[in-house]
Amino acid sequence: MSELFEKLDINQYLPTALDWATNIFLALIILIIGSWVAGRVYRAVVGIANKHAQLDDTLFRFFGSLARYTILAFVGIAVLNRFGVQTASIIALLGAAGLAVGLALQGTLTNLAAGVMLLIFRPYKVNDFVEVAGKFGKVTEIDMFTTVLQTFDNQQIIIPNGKIWGEQIVNHSHHAVRGVDMSFGIAYGESIDDARKVIDKVLEGHPHVLSDPPPFVEVETLNNSSVDFIVRPYCDGQHYFAIRYSVPEQIKKALDEANIEIPFPHRKVIVVNETQ
Repeated sequence: MSELFEKLDINQYLPTALDWATNIFLALIILIIGSWVAGRVYRAVVGIANKHAQLDDTLFRFFGSLARYTILAFVGIAVLNRFGVQTASIIALLGAAGLAVGLALQGTLTNLAAGVMLLIFRPYKVNDFVEVAGKFGKVTEIDMFTTVLQTFDNQQIIIPNGKIWGEQIVNHSHHAVRGVDMSFGIAYGESIDDARKVIDKVLEGHPHVLSDPPPFVEVETLNNSSVDFIVRPYCDGQHYFAIRYSVPEQIKKALDEANIEIPFPHRKVIVVNETQ
């Protein structure tokens, strides 16, 4: 009789055990295949950036991670579903949690969206000299949330991408050749042609000023007490500041040597004696 009860007990729990074993086996298969697919998708997305130099690695690593974790989330839901867990309520809970987190991190998500746009359109890249959000410096790092600048006095400025995208971006390194605008004034009594010759000679002797395109030297304005020249030498972008901060001194010394007056504002004061 005991043997009969034992057989009945075994037969009673055998289908349940087989169901659990089948579910565990299928869950492992889903997990293994899902993880493999997620890894392959991640490497495929990152590989797109590796094949094309103009695409940004950081952006495609982000897209790859996003695709991988999305696939893993569905894999997790499928695994739970194998064990009879009602995944509809879990999905609704995750959606509500995602909405709450999105509202709480609204500023962060704005920076993220701006970072994605900056990495897609690439208005600047690392090592460019840029003027963004009222700051000027060399770009040392661009990530999904911030842009890092290094100033000339060796300060590090971290700017949220949300403050950059949608505002004016000035990239001083975009073009290989730059024009350097400067202005110099001479007195009305001096010869314009002689002053132009002096300025041209200074620019011709500067090692970083390009001959093609030739420097632009013309009279720009007739001021109250001076005739103003606009002077625009051209140079390779890397020498912009070397010219910007060396040519004015050289032109001043050259004009002095040529006895060409550089005027300063004059003011005539008339004193009226009202006691007489």
